[in-house]
Amino acid sequence: MSRATSHAPRRVVIIGGSLAGMLAAAAVKEHVDSVEILEAHELPAGPEPRTGVPQAAHIHWLQAGGAEAIDSLLPGSIDLLMAAGAHRIPVTTDMVIYSPEGWYRRWQRATHYVITASRDLTDLVVREQVLKDSRVTVRTHTKVLGLLGDRRAVKGVRLRGSDGIEAELRADLVIDASGRASRLPRWLARLGLTGLAEERLDSGMVYASRLYRAPVPTRGWPVVGVQADPLLRQPAKAGGILPIDGDRWHVSLMGAPGGEPTRAAEHFEPFARTLRHPILADLLQHAEPLGDVSVTHSTANRRYHYERLGARPDGLVALGDSVATFNPVYAQGMSVAALGALALRDLLATGPTRDLAHRAQRAIARPVNTAWALATGQDIHFTTTRGKRPKLTDRLLRRYVSRVSRTATGSFRAATALTDVLALQAPPASLVRPGVLLAALIGPLRPRLDHPQFSSAERELLDGLPHRETSRT
Repeated sequence: MSRATSHAPRRVVIIGGSLAGMLAAAAVKEHVDSVEILEAHELPAGPEPRTGVPQAAHIHWLQAGGAEAIDSLLPGSIDLLMAAGAHRIPVTTDMVIYSPEGWYRRWQRATHYVITASRDLTDLVVREQVLKDSRVTVRTHTKVLGLLGDRRAVKGVRLRGSDGIEAELRADLVIDASGRASRLPRWLARLGLTGLAEERLDSGMVYASRLYRAPVPTRGWPVVGVQADPLLRQPAKAGGILPIDGDRWHVSLMGAPGGEPTRAAEHFEPFARTLRHPILADLLQHAEPLGDVSVTHSTANRRYHYERLGARPDGLVALGDSVATFNPVYAQGMSVAALGALALRDLLATGPTRDLAHRAQRAIARPVNTAWALATGQDIHFTTTRGKRPKLTDRLLRRYVSRVSRTATGSFRAATALTDVLALQAPPASLVRPGVLLAALIGPLRPRLDHPQFSSAERELLDGLPHRETSRT
């Protein structure tokens, strides 16, 4: 077992200049003397793609819980995002969503929101805010090779700099925020720490994404989405259009094995027409494509249970995608990283504490638990899913959540309860509160919508748009 210490860390090293790495720096910088971020690649100066973030090509948004966590870590960041062109979308007021249970109603009383923007812009705003602090520095083109220390305590990292020279860098606390490609399990094994529990659930979903010049003003334009129905026999398909900065639509289409989208531009919009409803294809007929189609197969849910390690070294914490990755369709990754960083900040704010790293890892696991339950609770029911098959309890839970979702199409109480969970502001267990149980028992109070619910102003805009020739795709 590790020897628990109660001193506050003075020097922190963060592996990875990712969004999670920057938020980790924001979390610790007020409580330490110095923070050094080690990044394997160059960090762009503007809102441009960062090497090693393939998921940036696909639709992202910040759930309300994640946005509020970022604003707590870096006050004013959400206002800066909005000023740079991001959108604050009230849920479900400005959402046109076709769920497996039907069209969600656009309630005029918005209880939550999401922030939509390009990943490049989100990264830039956070990065600029963090690096304003003189206590935070970045060393680019630097590869971390392993950990210094032993099974009781991590004392820093071994690295190779841009000059190719290997060196040691000492630290009181090392935070791994290196993302999906994290080598932390291997590094722990070298220290003699084995038995790390891993879970993996892969629906096999393939993503194809493309940017479009929006044919309508994007400010105030709704998110439009068609969700997959895991109970259908044919391969699951889904898709979404997000209004983002630069008067653009960010479009992602998803398909399970046997029904995957391709990289071919001429197939992109025809694939959108094969979803459970053709609304996305209808809208894209009016928009101008910008650039090529990006495709990824890396959509599995995967998590490491660092919080369960029997022997855990002092001085080491993992955060963000290094701990867990989720099927991107659920838009959880950035928000989970932000909530984990906030938990770390709040723990440091209590002052010197014993078992800092261990307690931080347990706190980071809490938002991961919520997001994991949501993502895997849905993905486990796809026929193409590998890693685990649904048990009777999973099927019963799916039937109940489906009933809550159907009720939410015509019940404000049920819609709010469901959104509380999806926004990562309430645990899944909140869906079995007496009030929600009663609402689900009664069912929807308003009639089922049989078409997408656009406002009169939105329909007027759409009716006046010319159709684009498909040959231009």
